[in-house]
Amino acid sequence: MAIDHNADMKRHVPAANEKAVAGIIKHLGIALKSNDASMVSCSSKDELERVRESWLKKKLTAGTDDKALDAAIKEVCEKMKADKSKSRVVFYYLLAEKFGKLDMLAK
Repeated sequence: MAIDHNADMKRHVPAANEKAVAGIIKHLGIALKSNDASMVSCSSKDELERVRESWLKKKLTAGTDDKALDAAIKEVCEKMKADKSKSRVVFYYLLAEKFGKLDMLAK
């Protein structure tokens, strides 16, 4: 079953930066082929640590204050709590938006 990232995005960010969305999709690449890898599990400590370390710190260079980064991740989890399956593309977009990094992804 293919995931419609654009439909998921429109539910959370109706006027999303399409170039930034494309940048996230390009970054995630083959990982999006797997339904499991294309979702974020807010109940998995290991998963959220990976989001912090790989996405926020390495890709977005959003800082090194784990407490602040974890708070941002928790905020996005809360924002998306109605979604049984949390799209990684949308999750990453919301984090990038929070840290003012959308332009960096839109290149």
